[in-house]
Amino acid sequence: MSCPNCFKGAVLDGQPTGIISQDGAYFAAGNGDTTRAIVLLTDIFGLPLKNSKILADSFAQHLGCDVWVPDVFAGHPPLTVEQLQGVPERAGVKLGFFGLLKVIWGVLPSIPGMIRNRASVVDARVISFVKKLQETKKYEKIGAIGYCFGGGIATRVGATTDLFQSIVLAHPSPPTDAQLRAIKAPTAWSAAEDDMGIKAARMDDITALYAGRKGKADFVEYEIKVYKGTAHGFAARPNLEYPEVKEGFEQAFKQAVEWFNKTLPA
Repeated sequence: MSCPNCFKGAVLDGQPTGIISQDGAYFAAGNGDTTRAIVLLTDIFGLPLKNSKILADSFAQHLGCDVWVPDVFAGHPPLTVEQLQGVPERAGVKLGFFGLLKVIWGVLPSIPGMIRNRASVVDARVISFVKKLQETKKYEKIGAIGYCFGGGIATRVGATTDLFQSIVLAHPSPPTDAQLRAIKAPTAWSAAEDDMGIKAARMDDITALYAGRKGKADFVEYEIKVYKGTAHGFAARPNLEYPEVKEGFEQAFKQAVEWFNKTLPA
């Protein structure tokens, strides 16, 4: 469902400027572009962690379109940032045996909440939410960006529906090959150099999977960037005190903006 690194978090500075709107989702209004919208799927901390809202505000400003952050956990995310500390925030820092025990101990009380928010449940919430957006807002094109846990949702929904016309996966929960092959939307990856959920060898396999489809009927436009010096979570919960993490965070945001402008042109 997720990995230990999904449970660390640094809180971004600033305050959200959007509103809570349809079905409890956070809404960041664009600058008049009503032809497209972005759905931002959060990590396991959900809407209570303001990072997703600040990111949504920034995407709305840079893309000029509406950005929605659905409440994928129905008001009850399994974890808070305060529950766990000490998980590596940059590449090359090892969790260690006792660090892993600390993570497991911290996660144990949240297991019932994680079961209540299993993949089939959160996926259904997102599908329902996006279908309502299509009905009420009449967007012509909808893109999705998923971070960590939300990246897993974007992968599965992208593999089983045609709701998203473009996808960005930022250090997502580990996907299967079958899921990746089933996604028909152009897909970009912002990957960490050091991610215990998706090791470097697995990222090589994923890259080969995409590359192997070039020239074939099932080819899907893709982009994969691995950000040096970063660990899982850098694009959503970066510790900006580390220059390489700050650089990776900023470049991953820029990558997403450019990808959506390329694949979901206004």
